[in-house]
Amino acid sequence: MSANAHLVTRQAPLKAGDPAPDFTLTDQNREPWSLSEALGQGDVVLSFFPLAFTGVCGTEMQCVTAEMSTWKDKGAQVVGVSCDSFAALKAWADQMDIKHTLLADMHREVCRAYGLYWADLNVATRGTVVITKDDAGRPVVKWSQAREASDAMDLDEVLAHLS
Repeated sequence: MSANAHLVTRQAPLKAGDPAPDFTLTDQNREPWSLSEALGQGDVVLSFFPLAFTGVCGTEMQCVTAEMSTWKDKGAQVVGVSCDSFAALKAWADQMDIKHTLLADMHREVCRAYGLYWADLNVATRGTVVITKDDAGRPVVKWSQAREASDAMDLDEVLAHLS
């Protein structure tokens, strides 16, 4: 049984103020990564992307890695999420010198739960979700944006939504 079997598919992207579903996925190093654990260190930026080894996705993830100190200064970590396998993500990260965490949503449960599933291609669509904790300590969406596959995230726009 999947660790994320509790997740419910959404037809539209989550919006600011919505509860952020907790999940656990395997990263490119075959290690489990949990949203609730990561939120113990500060805000989390989930950067959903369609496919490794593609142009916009590579450029976007390289920019995230290049700006790691900026993200840390804002008290946040950025995590890439795609439907690629952990093995493909590892090979891609090594080839592209991507240093931040990449998560393998191979069962498409997380991208569906966040309303960022591209059914025609059976992959995640491109989108960004900033998650923080509410006053009760529960994960909540602070800001989100779904984009066309050809539109990389605007780093300054995302940074503006971090505390």
